[in-house]
Amino acid sequence: MAEQRRPRRGQGELEALVLSALQGAEGPATAGWVQERLGGDLAYTTVVTILTRLLAKGAVTRERAGRSFAWTPASDHAGLAARKMRRLLDGERDREAVLASFVTGLDPDDERLLRELLGRPGSEGDD
Repeated sequence: MAEQRRPRRGQGELEALVLSALQGAEGPATAGWVQERLGGDLAYTTVVTILTRLLAKGAVTRERAGRSFAWTPASDHAGLAARKMRRLLDGERDREAVLASFVTGLDPDDERLLRELLGRPGSEGDD
């Protein structure tokens, strides 16, 4: 009887799992600690690869811990999503068109929330 393979998870899902594990730590955590928290479901090298990708995205920081590194989340899931959105926007020439298209595609509740956020003191739009 053939062994059933688990469906392959996407990169974003793995990054979210690793980031969640790190956020549950009481301080900087090693890749081995993260692997244990995820139930040993991922190979150690996979965890290190994901952490390295998160480092490149600015979502985690690291510091030397003996011969390896200890990792700390630099932002939560919302912060990571916001970084992705900014990176995509930064890659476009016509920012105004992209933002206009984004806003017109929002459902009414999200549009209202965005307007409220932009109207708060200290938002970028204040002069």
